[in-house]
Amino acid sequence: MKVLFVCLGNICRSPTAEAVLQKMAPGLIVDSAGTGDWHIGKPPYGPAVEAGSARGYDLTPLRARQVSPNDYYDFDLILAMDRQNLADLTAMRPLDATAKVKLLLDYLPDAKQSDVPDPYYTRDFEGALDLIEAASKKLVQSL
Repeated sequence: MKVLFVCLGNICRSPTAEAVLQKMAPGLIVDSAGTGDWHIGKPPYGPAVEAGSARGYDLTPLRARQVSPNDYYDFDLILAMDRQNLADLTAMRPLDATAKVKLLLDYLPDAKQSDVPDPYYTRDFEGALDLIEAASKKLVQSL
């Protein structure tokens, strides 16, 4: 199973989710990307790295990249962090794509929200990590 997490810039939520799922399910192939291109090649955002590190996740080797058309064939599952990223992913999805595209929080149906709020703006890195961990646990259980 190959899973791709996607957020806007690929410096907070999606690299955090990549590190979380990789630790929870080391047998999976996990990656992350952004719908935007302005952070390509940059490391995850410092406060996201710190929040992850405090819970035992290492984001330091990760580097931002942008979603590519090949991702829709290379991955089995593409998980968006919020509805806007889901809409963007759906709009750029090739007609014959093989990957399933959905929201990460679809795996957490009891959540009071469908989006993982962007901690770059909210500054709530712990809250975003809580949601990512809970949804990732449910994802692993569903496999």
